[in-house]
Amino acid sequence: MSAAVAKQGEVQAFIALGSNLAEPRAQIEQAFDALRTLPDSRFIRHSSLYRSAPVGYADQPDFINAVAEIATALAPQALLAALLDIEKRHGRVREFSNSPRTLDLDLLLYADLSLNERGLMLPHPRMHGRAFVLVPLAEIAPETVIPGVGPIKKLPNCNPESLMKLDNKHDASR
Repeated sequence: MSAAVAKQGEVQAFIALGSNLAEPRAQIEQAFDALRTLPDSRFIRHSSLYRSAPVGYADQPDFINAVAEIATALAPQALLAALLDIEKRHGRVREFSNSPRTLDLDLLLYADLSLNERGLMLPHPRMHGRAFVLVPLAEIAPETVIPGVGPIKKLPNCNPESLMKLDNKHDASR
């Protein structure tokens, strides 16, 4: 855990953000603002924004993606519930797997916790195969190790060439 998040009772968590509907860049920026207001949590920083091709269902617009780091005292289930609430407030409709969306928030890592519950798997079960997750995560936390998988910088899908970087890195101060 970085020194910035070492307060008593808090854990480091990483959240992937994605959007390809209703002004995706604005959706991501508004989601950063929403993450800053999570209860019992502190927003630490976020990656640059990246453009990526859709996965699974190709007949849709490209996605804008990023990763945010927070420090939180929320339990992982409570954090996930808060993320789902943010999605809902942004008009997220779950039509089918890999469908277009206004906002997608995925809890990637919660400290070094490994968890397999209905509705919540940690680390996120598909993160290690997705450049649109690994590249932004490596930008803000290059030494991250995915429990049961290994260091992100050694993963073959941590390849920035498959993404288009859209802006400069931001931090919690904005």
